[in-house]
Amino acid sequence: MIPPRPEYAVSSSVQRAASGTAGVAQAFKRALVSQCHPNMLMAVLLPFVIALLGALLLLWLFWTPLTEWLSVQASQWQMVNDVDAWLVGIGLFSLKLYLVPVIAAAILLPVSGILGLAIAAVFVMPLVLRHVSAREYAGVSRQGRNATAYSVWNAIWVSAVFAAGWLLTLPFWLIPPMGVVLSIFWWAFAFSRMMRVDAIVEHASPEERRILLERHNIGFWVIGLICSLINLLPPAWIILPVYAGLVNAHYGLEALRRLREERVLPA
Repeated sequence: MIPPRPEYAVSSSVQRAASGTAGVAQAFKRALVSQCHPNMLMAVLLPFVIALLGALLLLWLFWTPLTEWLSVQASQWQMVNDVDAWLVGIGLFSLKLYLVPVIAAAILLPVSGILGLAIAAVFVMPLVLRHVSAREYAGVSRQGRNATAYSVWNAIWVSAVFAAGWLLTLPFWLIPPMGVVLSIFWWAFAFSRMMRVDAIVEHASPEERRILLERHNIGFWVIGLICSLINLLPPAWIILPVYAGLVNAHYGLEALRRLREERVLPA
């Protein structure tokens, strides 16, 4: 008889515990404790400062040309012209006067936000992993390969898809409540797809990474959705890039530890 090759036997109870609600809730609780550590409080500053400087730079460089271009485009939107004329006619306000700055801000500010998240993923996440793995996952060895290159590439493509998707779906914001729904969706995409890779890329081998991302896809999406909902509160913007990294790190490393415990030795 040919002996079975090494593989990962998936226990349904273990899988539910790792990827279900319990695993996500556990990751959020552990991340909250980790976030209160002085090192992690200091790490909050880098992505926030980058996002703030990026927002100021984008507003300085592109605010005037963008608002002028949007004003020209808005003058060609018949529905906007009709509503604007009606509002002015009854003595209220000009819709275009407020619509153009709102659209411009809706374009430029998320770009600076995704820049801060990418900075957190590439430069802050290694600090997060060192902090978390040394204290709670010391037994999880590092078996990742080409971690930095993979992390940078992931940050680039996620940022590009986020920016393109955000811009292409902006017209749907005129349909209530699509603005809120689309904002939640795109930020859930960013938090999920950006952080899941960086959480495990240094520790998991390519094969383990493939299994984890496939098995725990829903769990990572739930984390991204929760972070996206928290992102609706402006004060959370300060700590969210690092806190989201901590949540994903705890969830990913715990899932990796469970995966290695499930390994079946060859007969």
